[in-house]
Amino acid sequence: MDLLKTLVDKGLRREMPTRDEALAVLATSDDELMDVVAAAGRVRREWFGRRVKLNYLVNLKSGLCPEDCSYCSQRLGSKAEILKYTWLGADEASKAAAAGVAGGAKRVCLVASGRGPTDRDVDRVSKTIAAIKEQNEGVEVCACLGLLSDGQAERLRAAGADAYNHNLNTSEATYGAITSTHTYADRVETVQQAQAAGMSACSGLIAGMGESDADLVDVVFSLRELDPDSVPVNFLIPFEGTPLAKEWHLTPQRCLRILAMVRFVCPDVEVRLAGGRELHLRTLQPLALHLVNSIFLGDYLTSEGQAGKDDLAMIADAGFEVEESGTTTLPRHRADALAAGPCGSHASQADGAATTEAGTAGGCGGHGDGGHGGGCGPCGADSAPAREPEPVGATAGGTKASEGSHADLVSVRRRGAGTDLPPNA
Repeated sequence: MDLLKTLVDKGLRREMPTRDEALAVLATSDDELMDVVAAAGRVRREWFGRRVKLNYLVNLKSGLCPEDCSYCSQRLGSKAEILKYTWLGADEASKAAAAGVAGGAKRVCLVASGRGPTDRDVDRVSKTIAAIKEQNEGVEVCACLGLLSDGQAERLRAAGADAYNHNLNTSEATYGAITSTHTYADRVETVQQAQAAGMSACSGLIAGMGESDADLVDVVFSLRELDPDSVPVNFLIPFEGTPLAKEWHLTPQRCLRILAMVRFVCPDVEVRLAGGRELHLRTLQPLALHLVNSIFLGDYLTSEGQAGKDDLAMIADAGFEVEESGTTTLPRHRADALAAGPCGSHASQADGAATTEAGTAGGCGGHGDGGHGGGCGPCGADSAPAREPEPVGATAGGTKASEGSHADLVSVRRRGAGTDLPPNA
């Protein structure tokens, strides 16, 4: 396909595809799917080889969020029967993190539900970061605490946080249909605060909420403009008891097309396969490793994931290797720009490529319902204006979806952080 050759050439040069080219990837047929995977795989290998970075989530504070994010099992008014607990102590959180590191995780993602941290919360998380780094040499720590107030990003950076996660989740045009208690601009501002403080920015999306192909392209292009170092791609986990419980539109094939489109738009960025991969990709999970270079190990925030040992076996069987702790994840040009601090610029665009200011787009990829990005957002009454669900069987992009749901595959987390049971890592 001329389209795929063009996209590969652009990806190898770190050039931006056009909007029409990105839409065309999502519109490819199932007969063309393996060609799409192979093409995006060439771009992935150019910048990341066959390495797979492992990340591990620790849910520091679960449930009881005052925000009304429609996708989230921790939202205000959620009837999802998830674990609910207040802040874990530094020792308990460090013990949970150590399990992930022992399983091969390079990065520990510390997530807490809520609109955003108080200054006391920042002190608490700072102690947790110190405990984790003291006990796990070389581990990266990413904080995901919601919307940041003035000075908080700098305090987290000073405490040792390497990265901050805050997802855009969906397009700016449709954001109000998903959340009413904070704005898209609020999320953009928090990501920019993290970047200005010298932390590596992590921001991604959730697919499967009834959005159109145009919405998916919009949010990914906005992320490219915002220029995070890592982009987690979550697939909606439709928890019973949340407004989006009936949103079952994704097929394994559509998930792969979405991941390929993200890779073409963000060729040299850490693309992370996050929440919902087991649920929606199912037996096609290994194919996704040709598109992404990062995954979460084990469980998510409020849902259980694939067994950690099965994650490791999947990586090995697919011919990939776990990225070692001493390896720099990002390509040299991005790693150098990050090391240069906020005054440096990520060279994510090739000379002559179109550029726009990083102010038009604005978490950990675990979405609050079990893997899609923590630190919910503001909340009001349990009346989020959830968009009218489309009939199961057809996605917004016109792809036939699975008949019926896979609600039986959604498993609420009952082990690990906040419980007396050992974690899955």
